[in-house]
Amino acid sequence: MASSLLDSYEHQFAGLTAEITTKIGKIPNLSGGEKRSMISSVEKSLDEAHELLEQMDLEIREIPSKDRQRFSNRLKSYQSELTKLEKDFKRSRIAYSDLQHTREELLGGDDVTTSEDQRARLLDNTEKLDRTNRRLEHGYRIAVETEQVGADILENLQDDRRKIERARERLRETDTDLGKSSRVLSGMMRRFLPSSGN
Repeated sequence: MASSLLDSYEHQFAGLTAEITTKIGKIPNLSGGEKRSMISSVEKSLDEAHELLEQMDLEIREIPSKDRQRFSNRLKSYQSELTKLEKDFKRSRIAYSDLQHTREELLGGDDVTTSEDQRARLLDNTEKLDRTNRRLEHGYRIAVETEQVGADILENLQDDRRKIERARERLRETDTDLGKSSRVLSGMMRRFLPSSGN
């Protein structure tokens, strides 16, 4: 019983996806109200397809485990197919936006045409520019952070240099003091030794 119901769902899904594919193909050739109506129709059909897959998922959960994996794999395939259709629908709406008709009117009306390949390249170039901008911003942030780290290191080195110079100065002062002390002691010893010999 469950298997026969699943077969029915699969047939419905196949017919629905074929209908969606046809509708998506018509969108580029429509404009205004007709286009909006077709877009709305595709959206409803996509919702129906999602509902069908949800029903199939519920039925698959009820069938014996020995057959469940086979139907689960088929369900995943249908889900992937529906995801692809949604992407095609999204691209169709973007590539053939009503803004294109406004642009044509501003540039001279019906004589202005833009091929699908040109629009696709334009979208692709826009995405590439966005990615490049993001990489540049990331690189700039890293450069700023690196510059700050370098400045901190330089400041620390300068501070260390000052400490070393002060230590050297104290060492020179100590050497001078020791030299003076040594001369004083030597003088005292010279005065002391002759008197001891007498």
